Amino acid sequence: MNYVHTRRNEKKERNNSDPRLRFTLGFFVLLAIFVIGRLFVLMVFQHDFYTALAAGSHEIYSNLFPQRGNVYIQDSRSGEEYPIAMNRDYFLVYADTRAIKTDEEAESVAEKLAEVFQYDDETKLELYLKLNKRDDPYEPIEKKVEESIVDNLRELNLLGIAFVRQPFRYYPEANLAAQTIGFVGKDNEGNDIGRYGIEGYWEKELAGKGGFIQGQKSAVGTLITLAGRSFEAAEDGADIVLTLDRTLQFKACEELERARKEYGAETASLVILDPRTGAIRTMCSLPDFDPNTYNQVEDVNVYNNTNIFTPYEPGSIFKPIAMAAALNEEVLTPETYFEDIGAKSGLCKTPIKNAGEKVYGWQTMTGVLENSINTGMVYVAERLGKKKFIDYIEDFGFGIKEGISLDSEVSGTIDTLYEKKGDKIDCYGATASFGQGITATPLQMITAIGAIANDGVMMKPYVVEEIRYSDGKVEKIKPKEVKQILDKRTSMLLSGMMVNVIDSGQAGWAAVPGYYVAGKTGTAQIAGRGGYTDETIHSFVGFAPVDNPKFVMIVKFEKPERKYSSSTAAPTFGKIAKFILQYYGVAPTR
Repeated sequence: MNYVHTRRNEKKERNNSDPRLRFTLGFFVLLAIFVIGRLFVLMVFQHDFYTALAAGSHEIYSNLFPQRGNVYIQDSRSGEEYPIAMNRDYFLVYADTRAIKTDEEAESVAEKLAEVFQYDDETKLELYLKLNKRDDPYEPIEKKVEESIVDNLRELNLLGIAFVRQPFRYYPEANLAAQTIGFVGKDNEGNDIGRYGIEGYWEKELAGKGGFIQGQKSAVGTLITLAGRSFEAAEDGADIVLTLDRTLQFKACEELERARKEYGAETASLVILDPRTGAIRTMCSLPDFDPNTYNQVEDVNVYNNTNIFTPYEPGSIFKPIAMAAALNEEVLTPETYFEDIGAKSGLCKTPIKNAGEKVYGWQTMTGVLENSINTGMVYVAERLGKKKFIDYIEDFGFGIKEGISLDSEVSGTIDTLYEKKGDKIDCYGATASFGQGITATPLQMITAIGAIANDGVMMKPYVVEEIRYSDGKVEKIKPKEVKQILDKRTSMLLSGMMVNVIDSGQAGWAAVPGYYVAGKTGTAQIAGRGGYTDETIHSFVGFAPVDNPKFVMIVKFEKPERKYSSSTAAPTFGKIAKFILQYYGVAPTR
């Protein structure tokens, strides 16, 4: 018994001390740990990579495309939002002609497709020839097809006809604010890219960031698990909420287009701005286009937003700017008298005259604005002096971009004012006092007049109210004060003078019964080779109610068939102003 027991213990000790056995056991333990660890990494940390990894060649590299962000406009009273640029799925309809075996089958399919897509006989014949190729696995028939039409085709169960779902940029409001929104076109490589307006300026934010997957496979297509690989998920584009008011945008642009046709104008522009914040509520540029069919326009110039892209000589709507500077410097008052003799000589090669060569005799400064007297504005500029005049023009933002977040903004120019040094008003300073020889965009003009409406404080105009990123971050755009340009008293005095322009002057059609409305007309000749032509640009700029302005608006017509802006831009302003005041429920004050 003792002998047997001793032998068993010796055998057990030899087994436990065998190094080969311990090595083998350790190897399998380590292997098990490695396999379990590797499975954990593959199933948890690299799960997304292997989920996204698609079959391919030896080197796999596939872009993961993000979803483009939406753009919204709003009801500025309630804050309710409406999509104006979004993504929508359409279908590509194509034929696999290998499934069509006979001429009769091709003819039958062509007939039914022609009925669905309303093809004429020539197009139907072309389709029949396509379907008769018999060996083509992919023959495109129609792009961007509505799902309802695809449902009809599915019911027909046509031989060889198939469908592919494709995302496209969609603009549910069609032409509404087209130049402000822009569109999504193609770059030289066929990739989607934003053009003009919001789509162009905010391309990076809207487009998001593309991700990628990269890995290697063996010659037989199996994954090489230890080979280099990487995965980065796409980041969807940000959503953007605009300051534009959907109802005001529609109503104002509708009235502007009606007036443009009535007056025979080539183009028309309009901006409505909140002077207290700088928020743009409406921006119309006509003629416009449908971004859904941007490639069907006859003239690509229609893409340009004339409110920010087309500087022009503003004419008499610039007169309140010069008058504001003189009042603020206290070199004159609204009651300061001036004698108009119909012409001002000695500054320019030809005498400066009033419109229609009228002579007004003795007038107060209020009368100068009411009657839009050019020679009276030269007197204002001379009292102010060239240096001060230029300082105020610069302070009001002329000659520089407003920096609005829209693609294709340009600035007007005031370069002529710098040609001669000294403080004495020269020809260019004289003509600038009534808006000739310098240029501005409608946006620059309304921003400057907005400062007069806002107690002398100029606000930075903005059209984007909020940016919502895909990670949940929200960036709100706050109103930004640019500068206190005028004293509050100056602003009140000038506002009163501009009320008289409507009540007693040449802009009676801009009045809104029950409200004090301030404004100024402008009829500017268009410069051509060798001087000014007989063609004109009509503008009107104003705000209401004067004691607490709800809006500032500029209306502009290019080359209308009527003679003066008092009969075009002024009545258009008046009709839209009446709607705005009713829309916001502003109570009458007179």
